[in-house]
Amino acid sequence: MATNVLALVGSLRNGSHNAQLADAAVATAPEGVEVSVFKGLENIPFYNEDIDIEGQVPAAAAELRAAAADADALLFVSPEYNGTTPAVLNNAIDWLSRPFGASAASGMPTAVIGTAYGQFGGVWAQDEARKSAGIAGANVLEDAKLSIPNSVGRFAETHPKDDAEVVAQLQDVLGKLRAAAESN
Repeated sequence: MATNVLALVGSLRNGSHNAQLADAAVATAPEGVEVSVFKGLENIPFYNEDIDIEGQVPAAAAELRAAAADADALLFVSPEYNGTTPAVLNNAIDWLSRPFGASAASGMPTAVIGTAYGQFGGVWAQDEARKSAGIAGANVLEDAKLSIPNSVGRFAETHPKDDAEVVAQLQDVLGKLRAAAESN
């Protein structure tokens, strides 16, 4: 039985290198791992406890929670916006954090990866996403990291799925998620 990994991409831009990185995870996942990319983060309203009422949760947020509940692990793919995590990804983490202590993210093996234009590959944003996910109750795998710098140059003519180094690193992260999910 395969480990199901749900990927959430923090960039909504068409042609996003982070979306391509998530697509590479889908296409090159190691044996025993299936990755699916959640579509529709842009449709989820900003988290507000006033609208997070059982039986009345906005449909897009309910879909996210259901997809996470059906997954064995989470993979956040984050660019860096002004030195931090994009609002759309942080909002998804906020929705996944509730109800606190009994949420779909609670104890869920989680890894954060990404690529960015700068020389550090978005590590600040990824560190913030790890922090937020951990506070939300996820089991953040600190040894499952991938930060790819210079995305504009590196992926100008090569899709991440065609970059052998990136594929090997993706498979390592996904393998660690699988191992954590199997030990859960």
